[in-house]
Amino acid sequence: MIVLGIETTCDETAAAVVERSEDGRGKILSNIVLSQVKQHAAFGGVVPEIAARAHVEALDLIIAEAMAEAALDYSSLDGVAAAAGPGLIGGVIVGLTTAKAIALVREKPLIAVNHLEAHALTARLTDATPFPYCLFLASGGHTQIVAVRAIGDYVRIGTTQDDAIGEAFDKTAKLLGLGYPGGPQVEKEAARGDATRFALPRPMHGRKEADFSLSGLKTALRLEAERIAPLSDQDVADLCASFQQAVVDVVLDRLRAGVRIFSAKYGAPTAVVAAGGVAANQAIRRVLHRLAFEVGTPLVVPPLDLGTDNGAMVAWAGCERLALGLTDTLDVAPRARWPLDEIAAAKGKLQRTAAYK
Repeated sequence: MIVLGIETTCDETAAAVVERSEDGRGKILSNIVLSQVKQHAAFGGVVPEIAARAHVEALDLIIAEAMAEAALDYSSLDGVAAAAGPGLIGGVIVGLTTAKAIALVREKPLIAVNHLEAHALTARLTDATPFPYCLFLASGGHTQIVAVRAIGDYVRIGTTQDDAIGEAFDKTAKLLGLGYPGGPQVEKEAARGDATRFALPRPMHGRKEADFSLSGLKTALRLEAERIAPLSDQDVADLCASFQQAVVDVVLDRLRAGVRIFSAKYGAPTAVVAAGGVAANQAIRRVLHRLAFEVGTPLVVPPLDLGTDNGAMVAWAGCERLALGLTDTLDVAPRARWPLDEIAAAKGKLQRTAAYK
């Protein structure tokens, strides 16, 4: 089957066409992503109104480019998928409404995909990872450890109590006068800094549960910066290195707890999967390899262009759901908030598509 996927939940306007074979393997036929980083850089973060307007201006062209690159017309599609949340509601509305229009006019099934589910299932597209696996999802808006047991069966093992990891990196960059997006800037500065200079806290370290908390770390960093102000270039590098090392230590400790909880409830995971832009950080990636070695399980990290927001992950999630006959009616609503583990408990207005039963 072939599905068009649309992603507009934050500051990437994306569309892709993905094919799923009968044996469950996926093939990306096109994957077009337009970043809005330049539009938001001056503000030090994503401005929802600007993001929504940019999606409106670009989405039709991005979809046309994705279809052209796949060398297909709409009659070849078996379904149309769009991220229906969670995300910035203006952008979500743009993408979902466009998908509804295509599905209605072309008489194709509509699949309203949870953005987090799309991230969760990407490892099955890239590596054919079997269930059940332990997902570490870390981005600018989300930080979760999830047991991915089957399509639509997700159990949240741990989550952040305040800031997401990517959000903490962005706020740190802004505090220290670095550019946006903040993650790569902090990582670059950390590479030339002394990670032992500042004794920053490791929140939640050693707790049995697998939750995260980063607001205290961010506050401690701010207090250190204020204490030694004005900051030299080396001060900034040392603060970044100390902050990044604290995050790395927290990630390792929280994932150890998460894998222990997973194994106790569901047995050993088939893999530890990392998704989201934070996994691009090399220090965090090294600690993920360390964890996988410790627990004796493969580490799966999709390529960066599939780990950050993109249309292929949405199209693939649409394929996975469509293969089970799960589609949505045209009155499905966009959602700013949509916890991943709600999918298993309340699937919303789903209907079985006879052709795919």
